[in-house]
Amino acid sequence: MTYQDLIDACQPQWTTYTQHPFVMQLGQGTLPHHCFMHYLKQDFLFLKQYARAYALAIYKARTLADMRRALPSVTALLDHEIAHHVDYCGAWHLTEQDMEQEPEDVATVAYTRYVLDAGMQGDIIDLYVALAPCAIGYAEIGNLLANDTTTVFDNNPYHSWIALYSGEEYQQGVATATVYLNNLLAEIPLHSQRGQQLVQTFKVATEMEIAFWQQGLNAGVVDNG
Repeated sequence: MTYQDLIDACQPQWTTYTQHPFVMQLGQGTLPHHCFMHYLKQDFLFLKQYARAYALAIYKARTLADMRRALPSVTALLDHEIAHHVDYCGAWHLTEQDMEQEPEDVATVAYTRYVLDAGMQGDIIDLYVALAPCAIGYAEIGNLLANDTTTVFDNNPYHSWIALYSGEEYQQGVATATVYLNNLLAEIPLHSQRGQQLVQTFKVATEMEIAFWQQGLNAGVVDNG
């Protein structure tokens, strides 16, 4: 099977995730500022756990090649992606210290610990399948917003976010990662017990992504409540 089989097997959840109201409001520039701020802080905390998950991939790898494959992801997260996130948040007057002190919200805890638990209990394939909805989904969301006729580009405060995830660098990085994921999945029949187990892992991780978006919208309700 391929990663596309995983998406097809949970299409309702995938559509809800990639076309969530949080995402569509980003594209239209109507997302409340405090919702986006909450998201940025929680995403910083998410990325820290994401780096731990890729470090776990090195531990779970059975071959030196797979260990080497995971290392650049850890390095990129720690040296580049998190640093880029901190720089981006600086434009919104958030410092790294601010975000380090932010408590993890419920959906952040649930999602990141689910991914780590999937990796701890399973093998490297379980871990990469649990990680997959994040990177693949953001690439799809970036493309969707970049090509949606309802997306607002002029004077949209979130235009740089859309540009990041629709940009060639991010898209190419995800394309490379999906080739590796497909290689891991290639010999697993979709309708086998193992295949259905991986479908369930992917589905739950996708549902966690939905909850992560919703958490951002709910922050606006709480802040205004």
